[in-house]
Amino acid sequence: MIGITKGQLDLLAPNARADYLESFETADLVLAHHGINANARRLSHFMAQVLHESAGLTLRVENMNYRAERLLQVWPSRFADLAAAQPFAHNPDALADKVYGGRMGNIDPHDGAKYIGRGLLQITGRAAYRRIGARLDMPLEEEPALALSPAWALKIAAEVWDLAGCNPPADADSLRRVTRAINGGQVGLASRADWLAKTRHVWPTEGS
Repeated sequence: MIGITKGQLDLLAPNARADYLESFETADLVLAHHGINANARRLSHFMAQVLHESAGLTLRVENMNYRAERLLQVWPSRFADLAAAQPFAHNPDALADKVYGGRMGNIDPHDGAKYIGRGLLQITGRAAYRRIGARLDMPLEEEPALALSPAWALKIAAEVWDLAGCNPPADADSLRRVTRAINGGQVGLASRADWLAKTRHVWPTEGS
């Protein structure tokens, strides 16, 4: 088992939130349950994804505060032109309902905003909250803010990783496959690669 120390977290994420740091106090046991810290390669890939998704352990909730011009770039299939995007500019709840509504298990009118991305691996959508909550025997669907709790944040991230089947692609050292499993695509791949370089320095694999 590869351990995680406070000093290592401070090195990687010097501006980390206190509540996230608290969630890592039991990291060794939590991650061992899913074999994530069985070797340095898995741990470095896991932490690279966590550090990207949480912006260096500083981001709790997905940022949905965009300029109209940026909305056209991020969600080109959702907004035909600037006029269509304008009502959702700097309007996070409305935007979340627009882009997440009617999918990912979101069925009620404001589920998009209610089940927005939260936590260390940005769990998103009512279906994901329900599934992870059932696996951890916790009322996550009913209380989505629990994804931010120090008692649950890392446990949820580990479940997300396990559910996505990330250990094998991490063992194969495939950043693209790990990212696809976590993100559903390759969004932020360059940033994830940067984080992976940093985590590999902290937890080097044999021969690196």
